[in-house]
Amino acid sequence: MNVRFDPSGPLKGRLTPPADKSISHRAAIVGAMATEPVTITGYLAAEDTLSTLKAVQTIGALVQREGDRVTVRGTGLRAAEAHGETIDVGNAGTLMRLLPGWLAGQEGRSFTFDGDSSIRKRPVDRIAVPLRQMGAVIEATDDRLPPFTVHGQRLRGIRYELPVASAQVKSCVLLAGMIADGETTVVEPVASRDHTERLLSRLGVPLWRDGDAITVGHVDELTVEDIHVPADISSAAFPIAAGVLVKGSRLLLRDVGVNWTRAGFLDVLDRMGAIVVGERERRRDGEVPGHEPTADLDVAHGPLKGTVVEGDEVPLLIDELPLVALLGCFAEGETIVRGAEELKHKESDRIATVVDGLRGLGAEIEATDDGFVVQGTGGIRGGTIEAHGDHRLAMLGAVAGLASREGVEVIGMEAAEVSYPAFGDDIARLQRR
Repeated sequence: MNVRFDPSGPLKGRLTPPADKSISHRAAIVGAMATEPVTITGYLAAEDTLSTLKAVQTIGALVQREGDRVTVRGTGLRAAEAHGETIDVGNAGTLMRLLPGWLAGQEGRSFTFDGDSSIRKRPVDRIAVPLRQMGAVIEATDDRLPPFTVHGQRLRGIRYELPVASAQVKSCVLLAGMIADGETTVVEPVASRDHTERLLSRLGVPLWRDGDAITVGHVDELTVEDIHVPADISSAAFPIAAGVLVKGSRLLLRDVGVNWTRAGFLDVLDRMGAIVVGERERRRDGEVPGHEPTADLDVAHGPLKGTVVEGDEVPLLIDELPLVALLGCFAEGETIVRGAEELKHKESDRIATVVDGLRGLGAEIEATDDGFVVQGTGGIRGGTIEAHGDHRLAMLGAVAGLASREGVEVIGMEAAEVSYPAFGDDIARLQRR
């Protein structure tokens, strides 16, 4: 589906972005591990998170869904069973990397994972390495790609140092650690999103942080409280960027999750001089909190200046880096992103697709080995951009069109439905006010 986004007049109004995709995934998986039913409110109804509901049903959980209210009746920690059925993750990389952590400890049972053509290009060796160290048996295509099979075994706790900061790999190992013998520790090179730790901490799972090391203890059973999912800051980032870039805009985005391990985009906007006002959680070290902070964010158009994003910041805004590239086109001076090799392993190679896509719209942008460099020219011309099946790239093209001089046609706009099905409708509503 090709959709054209013409240069826009001021965007005005209030908006509650979609529910947080990362937290929705985790809530459904943890709910499936529980011994009693759990109700999740605010659950994201998008392709990726619906794939997670289908996946937990495949392994024995019962799921009832009424709008954004989902009730999961789980199997308990050690009773998951796929009965030979393949677990279809669709396009959901988070699901593909988190769920095997739990299933690796289902002794004597095997689980095969597969997904769409995009997911078959995304490596699973990063989770296979630590799970094998814990005792699991993993058989993958070319030893690193889907489809792959997890053969559950009795697991043992390990200390694992992540070679690259990854919330998905960290979460996979922590979920496996809950059912492993002894304690399991994951050491991060830099901080990454901590939704899994917060959720487990809230539920009374023995979990603690000591510097860069997170340790989880063995659990016999899991009782889960009801869970509320706040609005997703990664989805909110697109209307925020549109509000910053389109002249005369003024937006209020409500109930947005501002967990500091996810809110790096807001810090970058601050450095660029953008007008985004709202209470935020500041960096927290030591004790893992059991809640997810939220805020209403007041956004207005204004001038921007270039900035530099370094490697230790990248995990805190990994999904928003394409928007940093777009903002850099409109900023005064140079915008540089370094240490972002992880972008090559998303739904598309986001370094290549973002650089090629924005260059095609008139941007002065160059790829580097670990990121990109943007020369601010005050704006972009417009043209055509290919989404490559990547929801973030589709919405990037839409925002670019709203702020461009000539408009942008997005080829494959349907990719946005993975995380933000109502994106086009929300933008249209903000234009009508």
